[in-house]
Amino acid sequence: MSLRVLTQDSADRGSQRCRVGLGLMSTHGLNLGSPLLVYIAGGTCLCTAWPRSDLTEGFIQIDLKCVTPNLIAQPSLKLTLGPSQLTPLTCSKLRHIKVTVVVQSVDFRKKTPLHIINELVKDMMKGVYVRKKHVVNVEDWDAEIKYVVVEEVSPDCDDAGLVTAKTSVNIVGTQTQRHFQRQLRDKPVDPLGGLDEVCASLREMLELPLFYPSTLSSLGVSCPRGVLLAGPPGVGKTQLVRRVVGEVGASLVVVRGPEVVGSRPGESEEALRAVFARARAEADEGPCVLFLDEVDSLCPRRTGSSAPENRVVAQLLTLMDGMDQSDRFLIVGATNRPDSLDPALRRPGRFDREVVMGAPTQQQREAILGVLCQKMPLAPSVDMADLAQRTVGYVGADLGALSREAAMCAIRHDAQRSGGQEIDMSHFQQALKTVLPSCLRSSLGRTDLAPVSWEQIGGLQDVKLKLIQSIEWPMKHPDAFMRLGLSRPRGVLLYGPPGCAKTTLVRAAAAASHCAFLSVSGADLYSPYVGDSERALAQLFQQARACTPCILFIDEIDTVIGSRSGGESPNSVQTRLLSVLLNELDGVGFKTLERRGTQRVLQAEGHEQSPADQQKLDYQEVCNKDVMIIAATNRPDSLDSALLRPGRLDQLIYVPPPDPEARLAILRVCTGSMPVDADVCLEELAAKTELYSGADLEKLCKEAALLTLQDEGMGACSIKHTNFLKSLDAMSPSLTAQQINTYQTPLS
Repeated sequence: MSLRVLTQDSADRGSQRCRVGLGLMSTHGLNLGSPLLVYIAGGTCLCTAWPRSDLTEGFIQIDLKCVTPNLIAQPSLKLTLGPSQLTPLTCSKLRHIKVTVVVQSVDFRKKTPLHIINELVKDMMKGVYVRKKHVVNVEDWDAEIKYVVVEEVSPDCDDAGLVTAKTSVNIVGTQTQRHFQRQLRDKPVDPLGGLDEVCASLREMLELPLFYPSTLSSLGVSCPRGVLLAGPPGVGKTQLVRRVVGEVGASLVVVRGPEVVGSRPGESEEALRAVFARARAEADEGPCVLFLDEVDSLCPRRTGSSAPENRVVAQLLTLMDGMDQSDRFLIVGATNRPDSLDPALRRPGRFDREVVMGAPTQQQREAILGVLCQKMPLAPSVDMADLAQRTVGYVGADLGALSREAAMCAIRHDAQRSGGQEIDMSHFQQALKTVLPSCLRSSLGRTDLAPVSWEQIGGLQDVKLKLIQSIEWPMKHPDAFMRLGLSRPRGVLLYGPPGCAKTTLVRAAAAASHCAFLSVSGADLYSPYVGDSERALAQLFQQARACTPCILFIDEIDTVIGSRSGGESPNSVQTRLLSVLLNELDGVGFKTLERRGTQRVLQAEGHEQSPADQQKLDYQEVCNKDVMIIAATNRPDSLDSALLRPGRLDQLIYVPPPDPEARLAILRVCTGSMPVDADVCLEELAAKTELYSGADLEKLCKEAALLTLQDEGMGACSIKHTNFLKSLDAMSPSLTAQQINTYQTPLS
């Protein structure tokens, strides 16, 4: 039997009574005045059971005296309830409660002594059943106090209890009704994935000065006044501030840098003073946070000229220095360019603490994807761990765009179908081709390469094994590396004759390990302006570190960076680039802002990992935190010896010309997609192609196909052995024995 909710009688206003029929009271074992918990509209209401005056069954009248906060903000009584939504409670008498008092005006909050408010609250709460984290409505008293928020009850074994004349009431804070209602309206509901530890750290920084200033004063220290959030775009700085401020129960005053800047002299400073005055007014009603978003556009580094920005910076510094203990608000700034801020802002007393939010790690990306996709109809084939591994370099905004694009792919795919739509792994794989990490969209070395598998490269088994050991093993078996004290190689140098698949090997290694891949050449780095080339190379390493694990491929490194012993001028571009590269390989160029996300990530419900899996992910983050440098050259003798020592380019791998077995494997790969005739003998061709490189053998197969079309016309169906022989007679190998002998001397 359902219960229809009716409007309460005017006589029951403020009485905490719940009027139901006698039959329902008998069914639930309720006596007159028994405490009853009613689940209604996504919240709960604690009331006492009373029979209806007309004794009618099937109706219920509730006085919302003690309810959860969401029922204060949006009370909705136009519904029906089931008997299972009524739960009898056993409530004992409470010895002690902690409350927050909500008053109507700022003047009453400022001028009324706390002990008087305490006595008023004790009178108002006497005889009321309360529950932890519930709000007691005392508007029926027609006084300045409107609500009482129950923070804690004692004894702790009971969530609910009865307040008596002997109950001790401790007021932990007061706030205005306007502040309280705004707090209820702006309360965050969406969880943040992968930011749990940063969120807890920021919450601690905000709660201490806002809610416990007297504790710091008793220690003889002043409250911290500012927190600076620094991190790449899209990592979630603004969203984090909004959520943490809502969780701590403070009001938020948001100011974006361009909104303050005016055209007239003095207008920007006046607007900035008005912002601080508004924050002080909000702080009078309750704890307040002043959020300066994109603070670098408001306070750039000051120059020697009398630019308007200098006056704005000076005004902000003056306002921050003028804050005293009575100003109960905190300043939070957010920027993705902390180095462009004026240094005077980053000293203690202004922005006391700096929180760096790096690009998310693999564990954090999995947590973010879990939050973003929790309301999406996912197929069982969707593997969040695999997606997290494939989305190297993606920040929270990128992962949100990836989820939306996967949903759009599912809609387009199922447009012709009827019924429910489901997102599977193929939709995410298709979305990965469209949505790229934002940190690489404007990157100098971003390269779109078709993926290559190891099977598409014939021969070179020893070279493949060494590359797999250097790149794939640290990714797939980080626990074994850490157990044996091994570290991932800093760099790999592939050297050998031209046309022997050095570049193709690197592409296959990047595709197999799911690493981000950046490629750079001399044309990308060289600039007519002094210092630009070195800055471009340092920026390239910075972008690569933002999306580790990452492979940075420098092809034809001998043309980019030469040898200092080869007669190069000490001030030449190649020498300066060599100096930057050596510093980056040694880790000197690493900056604090480039720190990756924190190691510990709280797992979402239903996605708990075993300790072994968690330990493996931790090992993987430690083992693959650096950028892998892979260089290729066919002139190893022209490289500087300092670049070839262990700790920089650790692995020196010689890529030899193919031997007969390798040539046979290459020919099989090249003819795998060709309709060759049954008389074609690849073993004979492999024996006759001495000194042929892999590129030569690929050209041989293409020339044989073109000869077939030339001889038999466009209707040719297969390639005969004679066409291969004709093509072989018309070609000559690109390698010579003398050229191969130059690579036999070991590098040092």
